Amino acid sequence: MLDIEFAQASDCGRVRDHNEDYLGHFAPANKGEIRSRGWLFALADGVGGQEQGEVAARLAVETIVAGFREAAPDDSHFTLLPRLVQKANTKVFEAGLSMRPGGLAMATTLVACAVRADRAVISHVGDSRCYLVRRGSAEAVTRDHTAASEQLRLGLLSGREASTASSRNLLTRSLGTEMVVNVDTVERQVIPGDSLLLCSDGLHGPVTPADIGVIVTRRVSLEDAVRELVELANRRDGSDNVSVLLIRVSQVERVGMYRGRPYKLA
Repeated sequence: MLDIEFAQASDCGRVRDHNEDYLGHFAPANKGEIRSRGWLFALADGVGGQEQGEVAARLAVETIVAGFREAAPDDSHFTLLPRLVQKANTKVFEAGLSMRPGGLAMATTLVACAVRADRAVISHVGDSRCYLVRRGSAEAVTRDHTAASEQLRLGLLSGREASTASSRNLLTRSLGTEMVVNVDTVERQVIPGDSLLLCSDGLHGPVTPADIGVIVTRRVSLEDAVRELVELANRRDGSDNVSVLLIRVSQVERVGMYRGRPYKLA
């Protein structure tokens, strides 16, 4: 049966006086829910420069967690998560419209990860990331929705140029700016010993995948690993809020897939 543990931290950083990041999760209550629903983790980063970014981030996470809790057992995570992200987008968009005549600019990034059996499904909008850490190596399984990332994909910038370009912080997608948003969703098989790390750009900006792989693998305690990552981000930069949600997979239940639904393998 799936067995995981997790730790999280969110810090204002060294410059800002308030935190526009928000984290949340759904934990199954028993073995039946572990098999039928699994776990959900979500992280949002309210868009800087927009009004009420912290409100948008909290609303997005609370909407997706509540929707996951209310979803039908055994629902396909690959179709459920993007639906819930769309629902969160609608909630943030409508909240902005209702706050004052003409609407209030509210926006946030969102990355959500659902884990069940031996699969992790990740949906995201914006530049908050998910990494898969395996055998000391961290791989980003999400692609930033930023101008620099698009320029990199088109071959207009090199990887090094994209990492330092002024357009690296210019979002091309976020929740709440339009009535409908394009959601990216990926699925990965997980094995015992894997870790999944969700983070805001306050972490992945100054902290490299190599750093993440080393720290997550070296630290036995997830709390210590999260603390070290936040401290490193603040030491190297600290100009933004820093949030980390770290999930470690101790045991999985092998499954097959039929028409998008899992079944247990003998």
